[in-house]
Amino acid sequence: MTIRSVTLRNRIWVAPMCQYSAEEQDGMPNDWHLVHLGSFATGGAALVITEATAVSPEGRISPQDLGIWNDAQRDVFARITAFIRSQGAVPGIQLAHAGRKASTFRPWSEEHGSVPVDQGGWPTVGPSALAFGRYAEPRALTVDEIAGVVEDFRAAARRSVEAGFDVLEVHAAHGYLLNQFLSPLSNRREDEYGGSLENRARLLLEVVRVVREEAGPDRVVFVRFSATDWTEGGFDAEQTATVADWAAAEGADLADISSGGNVAGATIPVGPLYQVPLAAEVRRDSGVPVSAVGLITTPREAEDVVASGRADAVMLARELLRDPHFPLRAADELGVDIDYWPAQYLRARLPRS
Repeated sequence: MTIRSVTLRNRIWVAPMCQYSAEEQDGMPNDWHLVHLGSFATGGAALVITEATAVSPEGRISPQDLGIWNDAQRDVFARITAFIRSQGAVPGIQLAHAGRKASTFRPWSEEHGSVPVDQGGWPTVGPSALAFGRYAEPRALTVDEIAGVVEDFRAAARRSVEAGFDVLEVHAAHGYLLNQFLSPLSNRREDEYGGSLENRARLLLEVVRVVREEAGPDRVVFVRFSATDWTEGGFDAEQTATVADWAAAEGADLADISSGGNVAGATIPVGPLYQVPLAAEVRRDSGVPVSAVGLITTPREAEDVVASGRADAVMLARELLRDPHFPLRAADELGVDIDYWPAQYLRARLPRS
């Protein structure tokens, strides 16, 4: 699959997966990230996307999240992108701001919820002063501060290009800042960034515009959406298709369709392929290429999603944590000859009958 000047060797892509493994406060990639992301490249994936990478210190989900708000972080990422590319995969980065869901304890901590300032946390911001569940209440961003967020995304996109990333994904899903602006359940503003869908989408479109400017004409820009809040009166697939079309007009190449994360306690019908119908609906109604993600766990499931036209590619997450070499195994199971088995692993390749 070729998008702009970027050719992807298959349609199995690595979804962003937070590792919560940076040194506290510095947002710096380390050997864990090199090995974690590099294993997917040697395993045959076409696209390897980093975890949600913060565009500013206050945009991190946890104190242990990655960032790309300074040149030192950029320079360490360059080592990772070089390895991914050396294995025939395309390096991608997800640019993110957590908004009201920032400054939280990482999942395996003994404590949960918002990290207090005296323990390394920080005050959070959002479109409105509405807390997510039991998290700390955020402060509503001013219009001038919103402009600053856009410039943070611009600077992060510029550093991402300098670090060697060929795909830049704007994170507008899972209840983080851009998703918070999109949903009427978390955005109660009465200015040009609230109210109508056009106003609620304004920040995302401004971000896509500057990311495209920094990416240039050859690199690829994705937007990850939560296509539904799974709550009545929230953001839904119909609105997602409309915004995906607007984002494409600003330079986005593909909509990465996930769901949920913006409403605490929402009832989500989790099961195999449960988000694929959302991707198919957005693809049908917007005409924008899409990827599907969410409990896609077997090669035949993944193949059927793409072959049926419900999505243009699949993003895998937890299945790749269980088996980083899923793409190599998928080729064997589906009877496809590929030429990118690592030479070091050829002895494990199944013989053709």
